[in-house]
Amino acid sequence: MTETVASSPASVTPRPPLVTRPLLLRFVSLLGGSTSFYLLLAAVPGFAAAHGGGGGSAGLATAALMLSTVAGELATPALVGRLGYRVVLATGLALLGAPALALTASGALWAVATVCALRGIGFAFTVVAGGALTASLVPAERRGEGLALVGIVSGVPALVALPLGVWLAAHAGYGVVFTAGAVSALAAIVAVPGLPDRVRAAGRGVSVAEGLRTGELLRPALVFAATTLAVGIVVTFLPLTVPRSQSGTVTAALLVQPAAATVARWVAGRRGDRRGPAGLVIPGLLLAALGTLLLALAGGPVAVVAAMALFGTGFGLAQNSTLTLMYCRVPEAAYGTVSALWNFAYDAGMGVGALAFGWVATATGYRWAFALTALAMLTALAPALTDRRSTPTPQTKETPK
Repeated sequence: MTETVASSPASVTPRPPLVTRPLLLRFVSLLGGSTSFYLLLAAVPGFAAAHGGGGGSAGLATAALMLSTVAGELATPALVGRLGYRVVLATGLALLGAPALALTASGALWAVATVCALRGIGFAFTVVAGGALTASLVPAERRGEGLALVGIVSGVPALVALPLGVWLAAHAGYGVVFTAGAVSALAAIVAVPGLPDRVRAAGRGVSVAEGLRTGELLRPALVFAATTLAVGIVVTFLPLTVPRSQSGTVTAALLVQPAAATVARWVAGRRGDRRGPAGLVIPGLLLAALGTLLLALAGGPVAVVAAMALFGTGFGLAQNSTLTLMYCRVPEAAYGTVSALWNFAYDAGMGVGALAFGWVATATGYRWAFALTALAMLTALAPALTDRRSTPTPQTKETPK
């Protein structure tokens, strides 16, 4: 009779730790910046509309925020290379926080647009520099899980601060929202000095221009951009499409969407580490488009919340799978470019979506505008299917730090 010899515990390779002191400090800056961003994200369009601008000014506010973010994201990798992570992160948090206080003094459209533009640049600095640094702090073997954990941390402000900003604006006034947003970003600067200023990176760097010409990076970015079209629309126009008597529906919907996205990001990260992230890209896109279409068909509060839950699930799957896939396809020296491209896709989609939706809704009404948005999202199936058929690039092995 043959005996089965148990494996020695020493022969099992231990998994590298996921949560470290630098990562925890990074979470502090992430929470502060994200809280500031989400508190004002849906509140500022309402503030602009309330000061006489209507839906057009609401869309302009979100577009100014997102499009300035896009411009800042493209410049951030070069700034990090020149100045290091700490200076860029601290500057980003300051630009997120300080300009918000100006909104307590003026509601003029030019002032709102200027503040949104400055905050957009600050947000770009925090997400691109912070994203690249975070990816360097996560072990390659646990990348999907690590990015999912980061998604949970960043999802908490989206879950709490996004609906809280709308609620506070209605019950305590916009000044409270703007002050809270400023304080949360400025207070987070204290964690920046404890972060690594520069990280030794393996492999060859990739410029943003080169990344835009690389199909293996561009295709996932385009798919993700398609899902973010609806994000800018929802946070900008959902409070305007629901009657004031149903304001609780907006709060519930803005709570459910990031909650569903956060859970989906975690599930996608865990699955992606075991089976690879590529298989979740198309399901994420389809679910997000279906949720957007249901907003056009929604006939009551329950339907609106259900549509947002479905959209959030698809969006969360697309968030984690596209980002993980892009990081897997480059060496560590190119993490900054991946962060810039992915966030570029995120914020360009949000900005274009909000601006275009305002124009379309004026001509067609909100229901048709939501339906056309879902159709536009489905055009990303072409790059998604092309990417799925292409030969996958093996995950790059990284040198230990």
